[in-house]
This record gives sequence, C-alpha cells and structure tokens, in this order.
Amino acid sequence: MFGGPISFSTPHLYLSALPFSPKNSHISKKFADIFPQVLKHISNHNLSWPIIQHVIHGHAESVQSVAFSPDGKLIVSGSYDKTIRLWDAEIGEMLQLPLEGHENWVRSVAFSPDGKCIVSGSDDKTIRLWDVETGKMLKPPFEGHKDWVSFVAFSPDGRYIVSGSADKTIRLWDPKTGKTLQPPLEGHKDRVWSVAFSPDSKHIVSGSSDKTIRLWDAKTGKMLQPPLEGHKDLVLSVAFSPDGKHIVSGSSDKTIRLWDAKTGKMLRPPLEGHENLVLCVSFSPDGKHIVSGSFDKTIRLWDAETGEALQPPLEGHDHVVISVAFSLDSKRIVSGSADKTIRLWDVKTQKMLQPSLEDHENQIRSIASSPDGKCVCLRLI
Repeated sequence: MFGGPISFSTPHLYLSALPFSPKNSHISKKFADIFPQVLKHISNHNLSWPIIQHVIHGHAESVQSVAFSPDGKLIVSGSYDKTIRLWDAEIGEMLQLPLEGHENWVRSVAFSPDGKCIVSGSDDKTIRLWDVETGKMLKPPFEGHKDWVSFVAFSPDGRYIVSGSADKTIRLWDPKTGKTLQPPLEGHKDRVWSVAFSPDSKHIVSGSSDKTIRLWDAKTGKMLQPPLEGHKDLVLSVAFSPDGKHIVSGSSDKTIRLWDAKTGKMLRPPLEGHENLVLCVSFSPDGKHIVSGSFDKTIRLWDAETGEALQPPLEGHDHVVISVAFSLDSKRIVSGSADKTIRLWDVKTQKMLQPSLEDHENQIRSIASSPDGKCVCLRLI
C-alpha cells in the first residue's frame, strides 16, 4: 500500500505507513506505541489491510485483455484501439511505444512461459508474436482462422500456442515457425469461448456455445473422447484442476459442473446456487476450492472435493461479476465486475479485505494475480 512513498523516502515507513496501517495489522500493534509523535488516525480507520493499485491510462479504447509476465514485473495489455502495450507492473509506466500491427481489435494477449515473447489474437483473424524487449513483431502474422480470434495462450512448456475462434475451431501453432502443427481441431458446432491447457501441456479443454466441453490431444489434435455433455446452455468458462485430473466448467444455464478429465464423466450433480449465468470459474492453486462469478452480481466459493457451497454468496459488486481468480497462496480471491471495480476477498473469513478499487472507465473483463501475489492485473471491456 505504501510502496510508492517508501521507495522514494524511507522515513515514510513511520510518517505514512505506520499511522495509516490498519488497527489489527501486526505492524500497528507492534510499533504504534513506540512512535507516539506521528499522526493519529481518529476516524474511519481500517481494521485490516487494503490494497492500492495503479490506474493505468494510455489506451484510446477499451482494454480487452491483460496479463502479467512470469516474473510479475511486466504487464501486457491488448485493446480495441488495435494496439498492445507493455507496462512496468510496479509503477504503471509504459515501457515503450505501442506494439502496432493488428488491423482490428486485440481480444487476447499472453506471455510465453519464459517471459520473452507475447502472443496476441485479434478480430483481424490473425495471431501475432512479439519480442518483449524490443517490441518488434518476431515473424509474419499467423493466419488460418476464418473469424475473430477469441483466445490465445502458450502451453505451460512453451512448445505450443493454442487459439480458439468464432469460426468454431481450435488451432495449435509452433511459436518458432508460426505454422499450424496440424489441421484445425474441429468438432464444436458453434463459437469457441474458452480454451485451456492441462498442467502437463498434453491436453486441451475447450468450451463452446454448442453447450459442450471437449478434450483434445495437444500432440495429435484428436478428440480424446465424446463431448462432455450436460450443460443446457453456452459453456463460457473452462479450467483444469492443478493436478490435471478434473475440469470445471461454468455455463449460461446458471450451473457449475465438475468432470473427470480421464473419463469425461460428471463427478457429481451440478453445483447450483447462482441465480443467473455463470461467467467465470477457477480452481484455487492448492486444488481445494472453486470460485465462480456470475451475472447475479455474486461470487461463490465451493469445496472442490464435495461440491458444497462453503458460505453465503460474497456480495458487494453492483453489477455482473465477469472474472475471478485466486491468489497464489489460495488465501484470497480477486474479482472484477461490470461495475468497473476490483474487489479482494479473504477465503477464510469470506470478508471483503478493503474498499473496492475504483476509477476504471470501462467494465473489468478479467482478473489475475501476479506470480508473487503482490499485484493484480485486469482486463477491461
């Protein structure tokens, strides 16, 4: 919270950080009585720690996608202004001129596992690869999709790029050559909304408007089993568990479902409770919990083993919850909403940890924590 002032002047540890530290914080309890001559906070004193993040300005239109670099030091963003920008995650400054080349909206961006490259997907139907250090495009655009590219990601081992598209296909690319590794992965009968690699990079899961989830072999491109069916409406979000054994999915049918990644069988009855469509789902890094965000403005926490809701809904957002993510230590949840705020929640107490982060000019589309858990990045509609 006080990283900025402290980085410029160490005495602000005592002049700023101590008097404004929450009453229940360890630093306040330990040092407040030792420094009686500093400012005193008389009213509206926080009991627990809030967080403050930079509001980063620069894009001329809505920011559609952001991602942290693997070391947590950089942020990449893609926008409807057709550009990609690199930012210093600590101070929020743009590191170089915008990365230009796409001829239409940039919908998705991601770092390579080694942090040296950025991949982007656009409504111009292309995928592009950029050098992080120079900002230059590394090779000609990857062409093949016949409609806008909805999602791009590197495999955890860095050997592949996967893309999902409104053309109903999934494609695997060699980042070294820019060539597709096999024919398109076909099977979905409607647009592909979400794709994810398994932790071992061997499998891909996809969710589609055709109400199905499909599992694919990343090496051969073959569908591993019949479609996972059960949802009664669009499948908007899919994710693997950290051990790769399970898949979670969220749907417009207001339910969350857990699947066995090996057999494709649904593990238990649907997780019900949301009163409107489920926009986002995610496993905690320790695999114990599932978090979901919904059009009903609430966030819900579920036991990944039993499927039981762990407490009443987390309420506070004034509009739909579009994205949710766990911190690296699985102790906190961060949420982003169409109310233009980001909120942070304590998994153990289910309480909001601080006043919401506000002042965004567009709806928040996606949220993620940095690897060290110190920063939050967001994607705007």
